[in-house]
Amino acid sequence: MVNDYVPVLIQSLLVLGFVVTTMLLTHFAGPRRFSRAKLENFECGVEGLGNARSPFSVKYFLIAILFVLFDVEVIFMYPYAVNFIELGKDGFLEMFLFMVLVLAGFIYILMKGALKWEKQ
Repeated sequence: MVNDYVPVLIQSLLVLGFVVTTMLLTHFAGPRRFSRAKLENFECGVEGLGNARSPFSVKYFLIAILFVLFDVEVIFMYPYAVNFIELGKDGFLEMFLFMVLVLAGFIYILMKGALKWEKQ
């Protein structure tokens, strides 16, 4: 039983050894030229000016969460699309109910105005 895990252990040790070796080589063999410009924070090409604690609009986070929510729900459609013949009528009815619930949730967030960016 333990012999079944020996290849996994060997591969794990090889991967770990490669990662550690690569990190050590790049640390010791890489150039070390520090300057004020290199040590300055850089994010998305935007100059780092002002307070880092400036608040974001809640709408931004709401849109991000809704995107993740509906993106994950769409993932559940792929197994149905692959196996729709084998699932038959029962599978169709279950997917129809799933789509009705997803659509109901989408209509609800539209009616609540969650996707409107204008100030009210």
